[in-house]
Amino acid sequence: MVLALGVLITAAGIVLLLNLGGAADMVMKRVTSQPLGELAPGFAATRRGFNTYAALVLAIGMFADGLGVVGWYVPIGTSLIVLGGITFAGASVIAIAGEIETYRALKR
Repeated sequence: MVLALGVLITAAGIVLLLNLGGAADMVMKRVTSQPLGELAPGFAATRRGFNTYAALVLAIGMFADGLGVVGWYVPIGTSLIVLGGITFAGASVIAIAGEIETYRALKR
């Protein structure tokens, strides 16, 4: 079950990251570019920011894939868990820095 969920999340991350079928453009237009109440659209409304958040989704999917595979084949499962964790940490740092940069650039 964890492997199936991981595959779905990984597929969603790849589709968004590669903009397959215009999926990323549609999500950016309908979701991330919309204001949240009084909050202006943030880092996710930019292409760089959206790709960063898509990488976070992909990292979560890889981590879940690793959890699903580790019971069958430990080296591959462990590698996916570590790769997903490292990717998540790196993309999180980029996302936080981007959100801070975007917030500071707002005209108040």
